[in-house]
Amino acid sequence: MCIYKYALFKLTFYITYIFQLIMIITISGTAGSGKTTVGKLLAKHFGVKFYDIGTLRKQMAKNRGMTIEEFNKLGETDPSTDKDADAFTIKLSKSGESFVMQGRTAYYFIPDSIKIYLTVSPNVAAQRVLMDNSNPERNSASKHSTLEEIQKLCKDRDASDILRYKKIYGIQNFADPKHYDLVLDTTNLDINQVFSKILEFVKTKNNFK
Repeated sequence: MCIYKYALFKLTFYITYIFQLIMIITISGTAGSGKTTVGKLLAKHFGVKFYDIGTLRKQMAKNRGMTIEEFNKLGETDPSTDKDADAFTIKLSKSGESFVMQGRTAYYFIPDSIKIYLTVSPNVAAQRVLMDNSNPERNSASKHSTLEEIQKLCKDRDASDILRYKKIYGIQNFADPKHYDLVLDTTNLDINQVFSKILEFVKTKNNFK
């Protein structure tokens, strides 16, 4: 009996040890808050892969000959537009891989991840989206000439996301701070400051340095 107890103890120890070595950071937030940029920086720092669900959905829309706005609108009646991307998230969460993921429902499907939410004021968000050619929102924003139009574009996209997530998964509000381990306002921070603050927080959650 003692041998079995010892074996069980060792097994539990190793499982716990391995689990601690797996690090998953999920990042959500508003457009222009720096999600993608800081996600890539974190992935590079920890030597893990970065996955961007927004870019994945954008490619899915392109494959159908649609803009992301049209794809989101379709998703309000066709849940497969979200579920296909979410299935990828779920599969990846079970892979045993450490990674950083940017996605608005990533926190929901990977509840054991370190969950980050970034916010930014609408005006600053619009300025960043307009200036950042690497931003997933940039292609749509380039069709709009004023900050007000870009703000409306981002607001409409948020509304569509909230509607779809509530309808498909019963998520009342993905932006609710209670869903996240860290909520950070990036309005008055540059990307290096955002990275440093998140990195400092992550170091308090596990053994990764």
